[in-house]
Amino acid sequence: MAIKTRNKRSLEFSSASMSDLVFLLLIFFMITSTLVSPNAVKLLLPQSNSKTMAKQNVTVYIQEPNLFYIGETPIEIDQLETKLGEELVKEAQVDATVVLRADRLVAVQDIILVIDAINAINDNTGNKYKLILATTPKE
Repeated sequence: MAIKTRNKRSLEFSSASMSDLVFLLLIFFMITSTLVSPNAVKLLLPQSNSKTMAKQNVTVYIQEPNLFYIGETPIEIDQLETKLGEELVKEAQVDATVVLRADRLVAVQDIILVIDAINAINDNTGNKYKLILATTPKE
């Protein structure tokens, strides 16, 4: 007659604690990602219902009065096409995207200057650079 042990070993693995850990990490990264602001220059962007997101290769900021930035670097209006062309060449993509972040109070003529600069760069290089006007979602 063999003696049976009361304590049986289970070969099952409980993944409940692992899923709790994954959800906690997910919540942590969701909260911290909303705290990071992508804007290097503080602007009051116009509002829109559109929620289209695009890859941002080069960002142009326009602030009132006539303050132009490529990334965080301030530039003069007469250097806009040259500096923008240099930044787009750095990206080494034929169809790079330029994101235009213009303050609400910026004159439409300043936005047209950026559009004309991109069109001139496209004509000179034969590339197809795109322009996207960045907005904030309506609340």
